[in-house]
Order: sequence, then C-alpha cells, then structure tokens
Amino acid sequence: MVMLLKSSAVLVENYRSIVDNDRGHSVVIDLPFEQGGGDTGPTSLELAVMGLAGCVITIYALIASKRRFKFNGMKVEVEAEKPDTEKTITKARGNVTIWAEDEKEAETIFRLTLENCPVGVLFENAGIHPEWSLKIEKTKQ
Repeated sequence: MVMLLKSSAVLVENYRSIVDNDRGHSVVIDLPFEQGGGDTGPTSLELAVMGLAGCVITIYALIASKRRFKFNGMKVEVEAEKPDTEKTITKARGNVTIWAEDEKEAETIFRLTLENCPVGVLFENAGIHPEWSLKIEKTKQ
C-alpha cells in the first residue's frame, strides 16, 4: 500500500500563501517583515522545522501507546541553523523533555521514535543529522 500525500498552495498577496493538505487543513505561510513579507505565518522552512518537532511527539506517543507505556507529558524544542551562505538548513538540535516514571523505557521509546519519525528520516536523508538532548523527569513542572 502506498500513502499518497497531497498539498496545494494559493498565493494570497505579496509573499503570503495558504497551503492545504487536501483533507481540509490549511496553514498560512509568509515571510517575516525583514524579508519583505507580512509576517502572518511561518516560512516554509520554519514549517519544516515545526514538522520535525511535531513528528517526534506524534511518533513517540504512537510507540508509547503500542507498548502501553504511560507518560505524563512531553516537550520538544528544535532549533535549526541556516547560514546566509547556504540555501537551506545545515544543522539542527533538539531538546526533549519527557515526564515519566520509567526512565529506561522512556529512553527506549525515544530511540525507536528517532528511527521511525518520517520527518526525521527526511532530515537525515537530506544530510541534516539533528543532535538530540533527552531529559527524563519524574514530575511535570
């Protein structure tokens, strides 16, 4: 079985566009003021970085559910670098906090998440190997 992913974009004005996933969900994409845009949404590149953070959380939750692992929350922060001399991102770092009692299982699920996150695999295949910092805490603050 092949999953077909669809997207369309419509230019609204200047650099602002609306991107749709063909399932009724849309996102506004724009450039920041300093690049001549109206700053009404993330840039396409920011959306890719946001997609990585969201994918890590989603895949972690899916794997945890399959393994019947209970955790009390999770936070993923991703920071990516795009030097002025490059056309795209060259580095990415992520800080992940998981609130869980079983530290070993939380770490195992995180490792499996990185192996299976499709957006993470996309980054890896593009030559961008995110560095991840993982923190497991017993209680959520």
